[in-house]
Amino acid sequence: MLKYTELENENVLVIGLAKSGYEAAKLLNKLGANVIVNDGKDLSQDSHAKDLENIGIKVIGGKHPLSLLDSNPIIVKNPGIPYTVPLLEVAVEKGLKILTEVELSYLISEAPIIGVTGTNGKTTVTSLIGDMFQKSRVTGKVSGNIGYVASKVAQEVTASDYLVTELSSFQLLGIDRYKPHIAIITNIYSAHLDYHESLENYQNAKKEIYKNQTDDDYLICNYHQRHLIESESLSAKTYYFSTQQEVDGIYVKDDFIEFKGFRIIHKDDLVLPGEHNLENILAATLAALLAGISVRAVIDSLTTFSGIEHRLQYVGSNKTNKYYNDSKATNTLATQFALNSFDQSIIWLCGGLDRGNDFDELIPYMKNVKVMVAFGETQSKFVKLGESQGKYVITATDVQDAVDKIQDAIEPNDVVLLSPACASWDQYNTFEERGNKFIKSFQAHLPSF
Repeated sequence: MLKYTELENENVLVIGLAKSGYEAAKLLNKLGANVIVNDGKDLSQDSHAKDLENIGIKVIGGKHPLSLLDSNPIIVKNPGIPYTVPLLEVAVEKGLKILTEVELSYLISEAPIIGVTGTNGKTTVTSLIGDMFQKSRVTGKVSGNIGYVASKVAQEVTASDYLVTELSSFQLLGIDRYKPHIAIITNIYSAHLDYHESLENYQNAKKEIYKNQTDDDYLICNYHQRHLIESESLSAKTYYFSTQQEVDGIYVKDDFIEFKGFRIIHKDDLVLPGEHNLENILAATLAALLAGISVRAVIDSLTTFSGIEHRLQYVGSNKTNKYYNDSKATNTLATQFALNSFDQSIIWLCGGLDRGNDFDELIPYMKNVKVMVAFGETQSKFVKLGESQGKYVITATDVQDAVDKIQDAIEPNDVVLLSPACASWDQYNTFEERGNKFIKSFQAHLPSF
């Protein structure tokens, strides 16, 4: 951790406790700031609030008194709190500096930072880069919007490490000097307009990731959205990724991932499915190579990385069959996405809580489905759907029974996909429990040696 002294004896107001506020307050106290924590919720019984009070930090809960601004403090706010909160509106009028906790992570981090943002894919890219580091001799630690508070992880890294941080648009609005050595923008679509008020504001928030970069840094962007940055004054070395054409950066050519003409891996050897994940893989691979991770470690990760739990999660392979757990697909839109991710024949496990809807909107996505296994309250609906499309349909009592019954129907290179298109509550407490039962059942059918 760098010895950062500029906050010594400064008044700092942390707005919003939660995990990031708790860690930020502790760090600010360590840096010698005069810290007050404020939250709109009653904190009288909050264990984190008590911890902070025990180390001498004043905690005010239940309201946002404007008197907190009398000392003209620097504000560190929870990223989810909108700037329309009256306390923040007054702070803006007074010209007070308003930051988010990730700014602190930059100020104290000895390690260079890989920052990842985008509308879709940033969690997968961040996780994949983290996995590549784990398989490498280079050390990298994951942090940020992925669930590990950046300012806490930043205290643990050294100059020989990397700090890999997932960044939301909310977090990026509250940066000042923050500068990742490698910045990634996966894509930018319309999102969070209730917070940002316009698409332009949202896009500008994402662009904050590279505003402080110099010519010693790297920016990785989606080639097919290059128009969003072409008018910008960019200092960083800019590389692109594309699944469709050769670009200055990383791309797919003749079904191989290539970087500057060097072939890395064939598409068929990847375990993360779908065109969207191919883009995620390109972005993560390029960042890893720029960070000094070996090609061998990258390939090791790309052939084993399971993805995000219960979201098209690669479970493993039984002989020639890959199994995927998409238990988080609790609606038809998510299952459309999953079914569209595979070119191979699919054995599709589906069904669950009956909410009264039918599933005809899945028909255009069923071309690769060879076998359907239906269970749960919606079993009869899926049987009817499958038969209407000429599919071989098996009925099962639950997920475990479904995995048992497909063993007689499975053929080489079939993909086994649990993507229920329904909530789990008819048979399981959570979608996580349903997914874990699927994984356990898959493991029970692995050959024993």
